[in-house]
Amino acid sequence: MLNDSKIRFIEFMMSCDVLRFGDFVTKSGRRTPYFVNTGLYRTGAQIAKLGDFYAECVKENCGEAFEAMFGPAYKGIPLVTTTAASLARNYGMDKPFFFNRKEAKDHGEGGSLVGYKPQDGDRVIIIEDVITAGTAVRETMPLLLGAAKVTAPHMFISVNRCEVGQTPGKTAVMEVMEEYGIAVHAIVTALDIYEYLKARAEYADVTKLMEEYMDKYCVF
Repeated sequence: MLNDSKIRFIEFMMSCDVLRFGDFVTKSGRRTPYFVNTGLYRTGAQIAKLGDFYAECVKENCGEAFEAMFGPAYKGIPLVTTTAASLARNYGMDKPFFFNRKEAKDHGEGGSLVGYKPQDGDRVIIIEDVITAGTAVRETMPLLLGAAKVTAPHMFISVNRCEVGQTPGKTAVMEVMEEYGIAVHAIVTALDIYEYLKARAEYADVTKLMEEYMDKYCVF
């Protein structure tokens, strides 16, 4: 259900030019009337506000029931950093975080992980931007499991596009949940964005395109 918090997040993404409407092609080759690019957050105020939205989502969905946060390179790095800062600042939850390098170092401390060193038994939550095909998760889990005997009970993303994944009738998010047992929490979904547009006459053209797109590619 579209609430005030979701409306604020949608308008925040639009104000930062992160949520755009037009004619785009996703990595999977699908033409889409909207696109989300979290790489376009570019100021201190924007990234701080983004962290507040993520922290609120974490607090609501899992509280303090985790030991550390992980951000997959590259976009997950600033996301996990600002989420950790917001959790500490807004809720007094001072949790460790870490991220990975794309290329492992062979000098200094070495390895591919930077920051907190995961321990056996840790519950690690993953902070990511969006899930389209679930590729990033499939790359992330071997990294985490290779570092320690951890579990990843929760994943937090900006937008759930609700698009069908590799299995007919199931979204990429559903597949991730089934394959890894990860509960995926999105700040907003494609349906939230659609409901926002539908309530505003100036977006009538985009709303129609959204309806066609969701009929073709989305599973709710």
